[in-house]
Amino acid sequence: MKYKLSLLITLLPLFTSAQEKGLDEKVNDAFMPFAVWWEGFVLTSIPIAGYDLPIVLLLLIFGATFFTIYFKFPNIARFPLAINTVRGKYDELDHHGVEKADLNIVDGDLVDTIGDESKEGEVSHFQALATAVSGTVGLGNIAGVAVAIAVGGPGATFWMIVCGLIGMSTKFVECTLGVKYRDVGEDGTVYGGPMYYLSRGLKEKGFKGLGRVLAIIFAVLCVGASFGGGNAFQSNQAAVQLSTMLNLQGGATGVIIGIILAILVGIVIIGGIKKIASVTEKIVPFMAGVYVLASLVIIFANIEYIGDAISMIFAGAFSPEAGLGGVLGVIIVGFQRAAFSNEAGAGSAAIAHSAVKTKYPASEGVVALLEPFIDTVVICTMTALVIIFFNMDAGAFDYGNAVGSTVLLNESGTYVGGVDLTSMAYDSVIPGFRYILTIAIILFAFSTMISWSYYGLQSWKYLFGRGKRADVVYKVLFLMFVVIGAAATLDAVIKFSDAMILALVFPNMIGLLFLFPRVREELEKYVNDIKNFVKS
Repeated sequence: MKYKLSLLITLLPLFTSAQEKGLDEKVNDAFMPFAVWWEGFVLTSIPIAGYDLPIVLLLLIFGATFFTIYFKFPNIARFPLAINTVRGKYDELDHHGVEKADLNIVDGDLVDTIGDESKEGEVSHFQALATAVSGTVGLGNIAGVAVAIAVGGPGATFWMIVCGLIGMSTKFVECTLGVKYRDVGEDGTVYGGPMYYLSRGLKEKGFKGLGRVLAIIFAVLCVGASFGGGNAFQSNQAAVQLSTMLNLQGGATGVIIGIILAILVGIVIIGGIKKIASVTEKIVPFMAGVYVLASLVIIFANIEYIGDAISMIFAGAFSPEAGLGGVLGVIIVGFQRAAFSNEAGAGSAAIAHSAVKTKYPASEGVVALLEPFIDTVVICTMTALVIIFFNMDAGAFDYGNAVGSTVLLNESGTYVGGVDLTSMAYDSVIPGFRYILTIAIILFAFSTMISWSYYGLQSWKYLFGRGKRADVVYKVLFLMFVVIGAAATLDAVIKFSDAMILALVFPNMIGLLFLFPRVREELEKYVNDIKNFVKS
């Protein structure tokens, strides 16, 4: 820790000087062409019914819909099982071994072990869920929803909910596989995620070469996403919000905030997944609880308008207002925002869920399906309702008047960020809530950074080995990006990173479509053992 802190202090004059010279503009000018090309490549579209539909979005929708139907709507049928599992009702089952697990050896590693597999793993079901949720619940729920409503109208809310519901099935599949094909080191450290189920699972299917290539592609993309969208963007937004709230000025403000964030993040990530889980299991319920409570206060304060708001959502979903791009345009907006928010299909959450203490892979799969429900169906919908209520009363903006991540306000004729619009909506009912929202944004950013540090580190170790030197190199680089992100407006890097997170869908979804039969086997084993355990 002293080494990392001294390194940051040593680099402080460099960051301050670079900032005075306009590092953000230089980086943007140099990197923007590549960022634009990368985003265009990842979002490559094909024309359907007069619309250019991104292939990655079609892959997400097709995969999620297929899994939902194939597994007989697990997002509904397995919801009670998920609740019971996460609250520990079947924890004792893990320690009794109703029947011995099958022996499965891949690349010389024991994927399943005979006896008590629950000894393998580092965190509980709830801790794994909290860590994964902390990686997805964030600015996408606050700023992203505001932009979705501004661009697609109230109807975008309906399609966000649909995407969240079917995304629950995808999370169930990828997180079951994450535990199934995880690797456990001699010291008990768990290594898991798409890198492992792509390489090992596809080898079982006779596609060793393809699995290895897809695993490497995923790992590279995940490292890049952890530095950018999972780190620099988060620290940047936290620094901006904090500076605005405290009215801080000065060329070194971003650097100072960044160093403070880096120290706090460093203290947590040095401890590994156990430390990360212990922090996120406290932060996530707290910040989500505060945000949900405020949302409920506003919703109940406008309860007489709830019927009108729901009518607007349904009407806009199937017959949107003129200028919003038609029904298909609204569907695209809703699904894109939801995909960015819950990351179902990207595979990132499977890295956190694979560290759970259990011998039943499907037990963590059913727990994971709660994640898109919490993130998109609950939190995003609440944000959407608050913004719809606000616009019904104030007429602050016209639906369809948004450019990028900014919204045109009617009264001033200026564009504001999505997070500012959300802040205005909450502040209109709960005066001063913008300060609480700023704290929530900082906590969202902090929890997202520490979760993504774990995702990136696991991918880094897959690429460069599990030695301490590789571990230290990654963590130092990650902490440096916390400072850089807070000190500069890296628009090009953010654009690049967001596209990189979506790019994870390509290698991950290919693996899921090959390996889903193994998920069915694991689900049947878990459900049957629960029945036998309950009877005994």
